[in-house]
Amino acid sequence: MTEVLLHCCCAPCSSAILEWLLQNDFKPTLFYFNPNIYSDSEYIIRKNELKRYAQQLQVRVIDGDYDHGQWRQAVRGLENQPERGERCQVCFNYRLAEAARIASKEKIKLFTTTLASSRWKDIEQINRAGKAAEALYPDTQYWDKNWRKGGLQQRRNELLKLNGFYNQLYCGCEFSMRRLTKEDCELILKQTKPQEL
Repeated sequence: MTEVLLHCCCAPCSSAILEWLLQNDFKPTLFYFNPNIYSDSEYIIRKNELKRYAQQLQVRVIDGDYDHGQWRQAVRGLENQPERGERCQVCFNYRLAEAARIASKEKIKLFTTTLASSRWKDIEQINRAGKAAEALYPDTQYWDKNWRKGGLQQRRNELLKLNGFYNQLYCGCEFSMRRLTKEDCELILKQTKPQEL
């Protein structure tokens, strides 16, 4: 059985990947590290949904620190960049460097990310970030699997409905919210009541 650290952005994006890993003789450890997520309430909802699913599957979750202010410092000056622009690259670098650090600390050689399953993201940017992170921690190896293929996108949608997951309408950061309609924003406000970190 091969151990793998799976950096997770949310339960919906993790679900089909986790199922596939478990069915293919992998032992996943989940790493929830998403300081990009805005607001605090949105962050907590996504984290709790992932933990609920992991508990159901009896999979370990490592909870990363949430410091949105520090993340904002990392992307400073890039606030007006478009989605899939330089800000996203910096964000991926930031998050996957931490995933590689945790993989190294936990002595789990292989790491990958659910970000590679999102149709909203540029997979080339994600893979660049993964390879850069791997270079920082030579005892790790980034697995650049394209998690959009092999029916996983369809299975994600099935598992989303089956498990009644909260399904976010934007990537996570406040800058990715620009594409939302007024109705989307009102729906998010209704669904994300303040919760404790």
